Amino acid sequence: MSMERLGQHVDDYLGWKRDIGRQITRYRSWLEHNRLNSPEIEAKLDHALHTLRQDQLTLAFVGEYSRGKTELINSLFFADFGQRMLPSQAGRTTMCPTEIFYDQQNEHPYIRLLPIETRMTEANIAQFKRIPRHWVNMPLDMDNPDNMAEAFAQVARTKCLPAEQAIALGFDPDMLEPADKPGHVQVPAWRHALVSLDHPLLRRGLRILDTPGLNALGSEPELTLSMLPAAQAVFFMLSADTGVTASDMQVWEQHLRPLFDEGQSTLFAVLNKIDVLWDDLAGEVFVDNAIRLVQQATARQLKLEQHCVMPLSAKQSLLAKVRNDQALLTRSKITALEDLLCERIVAQKEQLLQDRVVSQVLRLAQNSQLALQRRVEQLDQQMARLNDNKQDTGALLFELTAKAKDEHGQHHRRLLSLKTNQRLIKRQGDLLQASLQQTDIKQHLNKVRRNLNTSWTTFGINQAILHFFNSVETDLHNLQHEAGLANKMVAAIYKRHNDENPLTAEDAPELCVARSLRQLRQIRTQADRFRLQLKTLLTEQHTVTRRFINTLAHEVLQLHSTLRSEVDLWAHEALTPLLQHNLEHKQLLEGHLLQLKRLSQQAQQTQQRSTQLKRYLGLLNEQLGIASDIQRQLRQPAPWQRKGKVVNIASGQARA
Repeated sequence: MSMERLGQHVDDYLGWKRDIGRQITRYRSWLEHNRLNSPEIEAKLDHALHTLRQDQLTLAFVGEYSRGKTELINSLFFADFGQRMLPSQAGRTTMCPTEIFYDQQNEHPYIRLLPIETRMTEANIAQFKRIPRHWVNMPLDMDNPDNMAEAFAQVARTKCLPAEQAIALGFDPDMLEPADKPGHVQVPAWRHALVSLDHPLLRRGLRILDTPGLNALGSEPELTLSMLPAAQAVFFMLSADTGVTASDMQVWEQHLRPLFDEGQSTLFAVLNKIDVLWDDLAGEVFVDNAIRLVQQATARQLKLEQHCVMPLSAKQSLLAKVRNDQALLTRSKITALEDLLCERIVAQKEQLLQDRVVSQVLRLAQNSQLALQRRVEQLDQQMARLNDNKQDTGALLFELTAKAKDEHGQHHRRLLSLKTNQRLIKRQGDLLQASLQQTDIKQHLNKVRRNLNTSWTTFGINQAILHFFNSVETDLHNLQHEAGLANKMVAAIYKRHNDENPLTAEDAPELCVARSLRQLRQIRTQADRFRLQLKTLLTEQHTVTRRFINTLAHEVLQLHSTLRSEVDLWAHEALTPLLQHNLEHKQLLEGHLLQLKRLSQQAQQTQQRSTQLKRYLGLLNEQLGIASDIQRQLRQPAPWQRKGKVVNIASGQARA
């Protein structure tokens, strides 16, 4: 079964990840053994290991209500229970964003529900995740499917509220179902749901994000700005009987298409409910042609490659799996999506890990190996001269020691120069941080809060929000200017190093602010929609302020905090490759000088001296072999590459 294959691929991926972790630990021990470690390299290796530990495979299912998102999740992951685990029927079911995962810190399955009333506070979902007391906790009995289905039904609960209160919670009443009471509407009972299950794929690190309709991406910006970008793949659910509706296109253009611009997620369209096109009288050829036409039209509208629009029937695939009906399963076309999960998504995760971890550790290991290799080559030359009986070995050792001291002095001076440069970059980093002072963003935040609370007109509210974003954008542009100066300084330092060491040339790392500016513009686009909603602007000022601070302003704060961390990391690590190069050469020369000193002090014949130097050379070659093996292990193809598969990782991207 394809999901069993996915489990095997995920197992292979996890095994590969563990191997990478072992090689990083092995490289760290190698550095310590050869006295080549430094705080800068230790920090980089710690970061690599942290990335490995935090790595997850997240799949997000997005779309308007009644597109079959939950039914597809049931079919893909929970068919073995023999019934629907997540609530799925006609109309609106999943009423709040739901994260499904395995909690390694808690062995007992559970559902945790965050009351919708928490929208009245200024805390976002990420903050509430750190405050357990605000959640309603419900244990799950994995051995009782009926009990689980009943517990999962909580996700679909609604409550009846006056329209004014719904507006205060951030909803557009026109997009909610009316209640029996006049002037009342049905709103979701919960803001967010966390579901921990002991499921084989979830235990392996798979994480599922199920989003509701109800324009949830607009009313809960954290979904669009934080959660979806963290997913490796986003599946945009559509209905085959309607194609791409106006509301679907709005979700696509406003919330999903921007993910392509950042290259953060791979996006696929799922054309669900193809069973409505089945026509036994017309025959399979006619039906397949009808499905293909809808698929082509959808691809054109979304500007996707046609093979990235997958027609299927989630309902029929679930039924087929429960009944073990292979013919129906084939007709539901679910296997194409399952194959995609097995192949392209896992391959994408492998590529991301290679880019973020393996390549960086390999670069460090290669630098270390080059330093050791150079020392071995020089020792080989010295061995050859020692074995030349025509020369006085004492004089030769004196000459070799003098050369080693001179080279050691060169590296020491370069290291001192780099330390001076590092202090200059640290000061430049302080200037960059001054452009991003936390007090400044807090002042902007306090000012927009004050202006919103005192504005009594639509114009005043508009101006308050616009002024907030203009102020933050001005700060980022100032930072971008300072970053340009800092990048020029670092580039000059690297150029000098590369001119002196052409065989070990390094690319200068750049601090890039452009991506943060693009993210700010994304948030600003959301803010434009927020301020232009008439119902929002007619709400009481304190409610407008709370909703703005709770959603959009918080995302700006998060962006600001992330950028400060990036600036700090850049300032500390900009010269790490050059420091590593010179420090490792200096430390190796110190060991070499110690060996030469021992040889000079011993009243031995040339052959004896040569034997000791040969033994030292053998030890270095042994360490060189270990370094080569560490790199060989790190260069091992990822599991999917090892199978000889060629997967186009970027094929889910939209066409320009």
